[in-house]
Amino acid sequence: MDGEHDLVDFAVDYARQKGAAYAEARFERQEPEEFILKNGTLDALYVGADRGIGVRVLAKGGLGFAATNTMTKAEVRTIVDDAVRMAKGAKRETPITFAEEEAVTTEWTVPEQTKLADVTVEDKIAAFREIDRAVKELGFKIPSRYFQLSCNRITKYFANSEGSRIRSYSPRLRTSFFLTVVQGADAEQSHRDYGWSGGWEALRELNVTQRVTDEARSMQRSLLEGKKSPEGKMDLVVGPQVSGIAAHESCGHPTEADRVLGREASQAGKSFIGPDGIGMKVGSEVVNVCDDPTVEHAIAYYATDDEGVRARRRYLYKEGKVNEFLQNRETASAFGTRSNGASRAVNYNVEAIVRMANTFVEPKDHTIEEMIEGVHFGVYMKSFMEWNIDDKRFNAKYAGREAYLIENGEVKHPVRRTVVELTTPTFWSAVDAVGKDLEFEAGFCGKSDPSQALDASLGGPTMRLRNVYLR
Repeated sequence: MDGEHDLVDFAVDYARQKGAAYAEARFERQEPEEFILKNGTLDALYVGADRGIGVRVLAKGGLGFAATNTMTKAEVRTIVDDAVRMAKGAKRETPITFAEEEAVTTEWTVPEQTKLADVTVEDKIAAFREIDRAVKELGFKIPSRYFQLSCNRITKYFANSEGSRIRSYSPRLRTSFFLTVVQGADAEQSHRDYGWSGGWEALRELNVTQRVTDEARSMQRSLLEGKKSPEGKMDLVVGPQVSGIAAHESCGHPTEADRVLGREASQAGKSFIGPDGIGMKVGSEVVNVCDDPTVEHAIAYYATDDEGVRARRRYLYKEGKVNEFLQNRETASAFGTRSNGASRAVNYNVEAIVRMANTFVEPKDHTIEEMIEGVHFGVYMKSFMEWNIDDKRFNAKYAGREAYLIENGEVKHPVRRTVVELTTPTFWSAVDAVGKDLEFEAGFCGKSDPSQALDASLGGPTMRLRNVYLR
């Protein structure tokens, strides 16, 4: 490891000698394990390792990036030469600048009660066969049971020409499942995704077996008792999974500063929020949507981002108004502000860009029962089956998976295929009560070209929306 760190330090020093006004280098080693279990049978298995160094420089107003997985001084010298050449050759009319940041020297590690490296792949597969067995023993007709486990151990060393030196270690686990439950000629399908920063204790802490069997039970009940969902204007109570996807898609993405500036238009899309949108009203006063990399054990946890900036909680929507954008050092300079630690890369061989981490609706003090008691007629949409949103993150649709009729403040029978379709401001403006039952699920944040699909958490508590149109 010391040799790899020496190469990173060498890259920064050599880039400065070559005329870079600013230089940074990032070593990253990833050790992924992944398998898929289909109906109890191992369908795919991957165990790998990857490491390398990425170098980014500012020179003559241009930005250059290059990477290698050949860990020699000669090769590092070559990629620095390439990065400096690209930057100097850019000949930009408007020079790229970075917002000023303090130098950071630190080392951070995510703790593991049971180290991922100490659990064999065979034991991991056996644990998921036990989960699959628990689902089978429910006795329902479940022709398709799909489980996927992804583990990764990520080690990084970052250095820049301003004096930052950061070492980090982040173990991560992601488990997802897809179930199909059949009753007669009808079927229900469900996909859920959970994530954890830490060790193998994740299966216990996330209570995976209980979550999977509870989901299968609710699917069976929906098939046996579910009725057509009501249509028209009414109140809607949404569970944490729904508030989480709304937070990610209709708040997190449109507040990415590069998207606000139009730089993701041909890849991931634009934003309905303009560059002067700070203070714009998008919801009711009870709505706070945050993005926070420092949530303990969330799958997108980090203490410093991939530009060496310390992480903190970002209030994207605060009291129903746009409060701040997700910024890296380049976009922060364009906006005349500071980075808020939102720059991340999927690996050493791609440049870090503006990304979400753990995006969620900030909880308040209502209980689920209190919110439901206040509904005369409506629907409790606990989870979603499908979602869709346009490339400006303005028009959105959410289709319910587990949902129930509410009459006179009481939850009644399951209802099926609840659909709410509305604009982002309409959704958040309808929220009049926010619960205290904060929960997270894992997701991926996809953007850039070439595409970078990066770990993210989506979360929130139960919320109540008044007088929205369901169909």
